[in-house]
Amino acid sequence: MRRRARTSERGAAVVDFVLVLLVLLPLVLGILQLALVLHVRNTLASAAAEGARHAAVAGSSAQAGRAKVEELVSGALSADFVRTVTVHPAVVGGAPGYEAVVTADVGLLGFGDAGVPVRVSGHAVAEVPPP
Repeated sequence: MRRRARTSERGAAVVDFVLVLLVLLPLVLGILQLALVLHVRNTLASAAAEGARHAAVAGSSAQAGRAKVEELVSGALSADFVRTVTVHPAVVGGAPGYEAVVTADVGLLGFGDAGVPVRVSGHAVAEVPPP
């Protein structure tokens, strides 16, 4: 009778784990980065729209709109994300109004300075008080 040589499978689970981890870890980190960028973009877009509306109210100003944007952003995100906030008069659909523009950088998983650049804007037609 011939004896079959038995191959050892000792340590195969560790190798399988490492091979699967090499595929899944970048995938999970990519999904987390995408979720963070979308969260920051949506939060900034909402704050920009609200800041433009705040500036467009009769008796308000662009500086008040900028302060509103900064207040909303600081309450929802880290100040490290935001680079610039500007609110200025603009023509919106042929009518006078305001535009709020917010730019930010979202680093890798929220760490670091460089990363995905995000630029959002919000518009509102200026309110004209009745004569």
